[in-house]
Amino acid sequence: MYYTGIDIGSTASKVVVLNDEQMVEYFVLPTGWSSKETAAAVAQRLLEEGHPVDGGEMKVVATGYGRISVDYAAKTVTEITCHGKGGYALLGRDCTIIDIGGQDTKVITVEGGMPASFLMNDKCSAGTGKFLEIMANRLGVDLTELFALAEKGTPLAISAMCTVFAESEVISHIGAGEKREDIAAGVVESVVTRVAGLCTRHGLKGEVLLTGGLCESGYLVDRLSRRLGAEVHSNPMGRYAGALGAALIARGGKKGKP
Repeated sequence: MYYTGIDIGSTASKVVVLNDEQMVEYFVLPTGWSSKETAAAVAQRLLEEGHPVDGGEMKVVATGYGRISVDYAAKTVTEITCHGKGGYALLGRDCTIIDIGGQDTKVITVEGGMPASFLMNDKCSAGTGKFLEIMANRLGVDLTELFALAEKGTPLAISAMCTVFAESEVISHIGAGEKREDIAAGVVESVVTRVAGLCTRHGLKGEVLLTGGLCESGYLVDRLSRRLGAEVHSNPMGRYAGALGAALIARGGKKGKP
């Protein structure tokens, strides 16, 4: 029997497949404009990997903002629950999870292996992955290049709370002839400041784990650690935390490895 978690996010969709003993498959696909088409693409990819969703040997749990589009899922579960469960499995103990997603940022306190409380910023894309993508595009680089530039720069002030106004600040810096490295550093620092503020309002308990696609940036992890005054852990599977949590929920009480 296979247990699959599908996390359809706003920009990327993550998939984790478990059996009774361990993880056997994981992959990521761009979400695209239609989460329903993405769900179909995920099913096709699973079929190609030898895990058909309709063969009777698969149980699927879906999460993420597009979870209702996964019509072959046995159930849908909230992102908070799945990220809490997945993050706990990755770190192996209770913690505070920071998930910087494409459209929102969540801070989740995990106690006893399950989410106990959370705080979410979903009013504006400032402080999220989408904000960084927009600013990277304005600077003519991708996200990896943005972080590489930022590491070499001295942050310029980008204080606007709205993405549109913040982009105007970046354009002003470009027009003033500021160094691209300094603008990039300012962009990243702006996100770090907003995420740290969310953490302060919610409170940190135990160790801190960063999940989501941005957890792969050592520079961002370091800047966030410095701002919070606490070590922020990352994990190579951090971007799959939601999908992993969903797969573990699908597997239920079985005790195999994540």
